Amino acid sequence: MSQTLPSGSLSGKTALVTGSSRGIGADTVRYFAEAGANVVINFRNKAPRAEKLATQLRELGVEALVVGADLTDPASVQAMFDEVKRTFGGLDILVLNASGGMESGMAEDYALLLNRDAQVNVLDTALPLLTADARVVFVTSHQAHFIRTTPTMPEYEPVALSKRAGEDALREKIPALEERGIGFTVVSGDMIEGTITATLLERANPGAISARREDAGKLYNVSEFAAEVARAAVDPVPADNTRLVGDTDSFGGE
Repeated sequence: MSQTLPSGSLSGKTALVTGSSRGIGADTVRYFAEAGANVVINFRNKAPRAEKLATQLRELGVEALVVGADLTDPASVQAMFDEVKRTFGGLDILVLNASGGMESGMAEDYALLLNRDAQVNVLDTALPLLTADARVVFVTSHQAHFIRTTPTMPEYEPVALSKRAGEDALREKIPALEERGIGFTVVSGDMIEGTITATLLERANPGAISARREDAGKLYNVSEFAAEVARAAVDPVPADNTRLVGDTDSFGGE
């Protein structure tokens, strides 16, 4: 994994990434730590993995707080931010990375509960901790971002619709965030090779990943996409609050 942010550029800052015990979230939090930020690693049920990552990041000379939380449980979310406040006092970067909805055995409304309602609640709960020039990043996919104009695989459609609903609900908060000097950016990526979602889609629809790779010419891997997410937290906020990563030629407008 290569350095994506200048070393020391985030010294004294604190960054929290939801769902950061593995995958895109773990690589994003690592990039922040490499740039000197103290980090909060959030997990739902992968405590050993989160602790292992924290141990690695502390070797970089930063503080790493590990906090388990079920993002669909407001009390659990509140407890997480209470711990962040006790440890760091405030928060400079919040990356809303955790999502889901393709897991088996979940309630019918789980995707909407996690990808819309929980995202809004996490931001609302974090708001008192966010510093005056804080940055909020919401991570999504092209398949969700463009779902209104471009159909996706049936297996992914409930997740795509719920993630777009979450994006819309968060975008409604942009004026209030801007009033406080807080920047908000949506990072939308094409299918990412090596993610759990890609694996589940491939299982449900064999050949889906290779077909999309052929169509797009290239698919980002986890580390490459995480670098884009990390940069979105420090780069100027785009005029439309949107950072598109990867090919968009096969998608219609929003």
